Amino acid sequence: MAVEAEVLNELQRLRTRVPQLRGALAAGADGLVLARDLPDVEAEALAALTAAALGVGRRMADLAARGEFRELLVRGADGYVATYAAGHSAVLTLLADDRVNVGRLHLEGRRSGTRIAELMAATSTPDGPPRLPGGTTAPTAQGRPLGSLPLRIPPQSRYGS
Repeated sequence: MAVEAEVLNELQRLRTRVPQLRGALAAGADGLVLARDLPDVEAEALAALTAAALGVGRRMADLAARGEFRELLVRGADGYVATYAAGHSAVLTLLADDRVNVGRLHLEGRRSGTRIAELMAATSTPDGPPRLPGGTTAPTAQGRPLGSLPLRIPPQSRYGS
């Protein structure tokens, strides 16, 4: 079974475990859709925003010295948007009603994020970057996936010094 189908199965199982979940999306750190179970939401736009949120979340966690990014929760008037890291090459975004049990949302979102990370890791080449849908590889810099590059610029390299 292709990794996309396995990720979609995980999203569908997640929606059965959390009844107030209204949508789920797995995207690459580059903003490309891996799998989606989203009614009435433009998946490509949400995937792009999710990748942007992942970048901002990673940067915030780094600058605040809080360790590696894990999750981000946005609460709107009608519910929640929760984003979870799924390894270094993917991210999981969940849309939930305002009456969702947020603890349960986090518990199940973290579990699914871990499962998606495992599925993505299984598609990585042993000595190269992760494989994306269609067999292409993730963008890299000096052989490292872009999502794994450090967020801080070392002081000695700033402003040409």
